Amino acid sequence: MEYYTYAYLREDGTPYYIGKGKGKRLFYKYGKNCKPPKDRSRIIKLKQNITEEEAFKHETYMIAVYGKKFDGTGILMNIADGGNAPPVISGDKHHMKTEEYKKRVSEKLTGRKGHPAWNKGIPMSKEVRDNVTGEGNGQAQWWRITFKDGRQIVRCGLTNWCKENGYHKGNISEIYKKQRQTHKDIVAVEKVAQGAS
Repeated sequence: MEYYTYAYLREDGTPYYIGKGKGKRLFYKYGKNCKPPKDRSRIIKLKQNITEEEAFKHETYMIAVYGKKFDGTGILMNIADGGNAPPVISGDKHHMKTEEYKKRVSEKLTGRKGHPAWNKGIPMSKEVRDNVTGEGNGQAQWWRITFKDGRQIVRCGLTNWCKENGYHKGNISEIYKKQRQTHKDIVAVEKVAQGAS
């Protein structure tokens, strides 16, 4: 029971962001659409010493109570509804779907160099590519994936399987490393001998 829910407060004391975390998560921007307040006294824990599932439920409840600016229901900067659900972007009038928005983003990115990856332009050998994607030569790692309902499957390579089935590879890796308890309906991930069932 190491999880908590937290809020970022405006100067007037109203929340502008609700989140769930553990450790020092509440102090970092990573994965959020807004920055934490510089004044740490405006970062508060709402509930502490709860399970991850309880934290997801409380986060979802608090976001529903205050509503989101994003969809016109309230005052929070959150985009997602909370819990383990990804943000839902729907409707033709959503600002990211307008031609004006697309044009503005396209113009900003035109001619932008950025910082290319260290290996950009260096082709991967077929053997390395097969190991990364879990295809081909049998050198890729085999995984046993256990679902909440008790079902188990064994797959070679996780990258393509995650993409094809709507799972986030990073979250699956965290389950394997025991840094996360669940991702959607997956509760356990373990390496197995090649072709094991």
